[in-house]
Amino acid sequence: MNREIVESFAEMVKDKGVDKDVLAGILEEVFGVLVMKKYGEEANFEVIVNVDKGDIEIFLEREIVEVVEDPNTQISIEEVNIKGNEDDLEVGEDYVEKIQLASLGRRLIILAKQTLNQKIREIEKELVYNEYSELIGEIVVGDIYQIRKSDILINHTKNELLLPRQEQIPFERYKKGETIRAIVKEVRKTNSGPVIIISRSDDIFLRRLFEIEIPEIYDGIIEIKAIAREPGERAKVAVESNDARIDAVGACVGMKGVRIHAIVRELNNENIDVINYTEDPALFIQRSLAPAKINSIELDEENMKAVVSADSDQVSLIVGRNGVNIRLAIKLTGYEIEILREEKPFEEYEEDVELIDLKEELGEDVYNILINNRYDTGLEVLIAGPDKLKEIEEFDEDKVNEIIEIIKSQYEED
Repeated sequence: MNREIVESFAEMVKDKGVDKDVLAGILEEVFGVLVMKKYGEEANFEVIVNVDKGDIEIFLEREIVEVVEDPNTQISIEEVNIKGNEDDLEVGEDYVEKIQLASLGRRLIILAKQTLNQKIREIEKELVYNEYSELIGEIVVGDIYQIRKSDILINHTKNELLLPRQEQIPFERYKKGETIRAIVKEVRKTNSGPVIIISRSDDIFLRRLFEIEIPEIYDGIIEIKAIAREPGERAKVAVESNDARIDAVGACVGMKGVRIHAIVRELNNENIDVINYTEDPALFIQRSLAPAKINSIELDEENMKAVVSADSDQVSLIVGRNGVNIRLAIKLTGYEIEILREEKPFEEYEEDVELIDLKEELGEDVYNILINNRYDTGLEVLIAGPDKLKEIEEFDEDKVNEIIEIIKSQYEED
């Protein structure tokens, strides 16, 4: 039995990388407990484990006496003589006897197996915990083997990884059996073993993808200074080149966008804006709000606040769809950004809207009145202004203001 036990542990040494000394110590501890259960806690014994040879030896040392009072620590001279007494030992000396495992009894042998199995499981859990703790922040590649309502289970080198819903990219579709990449975000210890949490929505995942796809970042020539991300929607990445000869943004985007497109595809078509970092906060804010054009920026550096002035037709670009552009700019720069809308002279608008296209919003009666008064486009109405429109008999002040607001809204959305 001893060879069977040691060989099973030796296999674990090979597969899991357990230190041989640690393994030997565990076996000594387990069999030491068995010896004490049979011979008592006062017993004087030694357990010797040879992992390489697959051997376990137990030696029990007892004092030789005439009359035995405690058989766990004493042995009679008569019994020693029966056993052979090859060393001619006498009363008062110590007798060392090799204990056969079978002599410990069936019940204790079963207990040994149970204890060993428990120790194996504990070691395996600790090894997995240590292995993935060292991988926190790094990308792992695994296969999806179970899709549940709120999370996904990934197989990675025969270990189970957990991708919770909040760590998934919104609206991303997953299929059983497909390969998936993510970063190790957290490793938790539980009674049932370590739980390895992975993430595709964390900013660090985007950073690692940049390092993989862009050699200049991996080599430290280009540095990622800041990342702001709303997974599955949009991200902004501020980069800086440590080599004046290399354009940081150009290197990240790649020829014909090949580098950035590889990252975008991995992130379920998440839009990525790569911008040049600068320590000038006003310029950094301006770049972070691209593609919107702004007129001026007032900074309160002490309180990390900025007031951005922009033409009314640029406000929607600054804010972005569902406010994502300005939220990312705030996260990227660290500044609280307030928008101050400036009315742009209507004469400077580059695009116009035919009134026929606004017929439904204006109403047929208002549309016909404006056309009859030789107003054919939205800009013609806005440039004319309230005073001119009030000269039209059918319009009062309230109606004029209503017409102007309807038409102005069309230009603010552009």
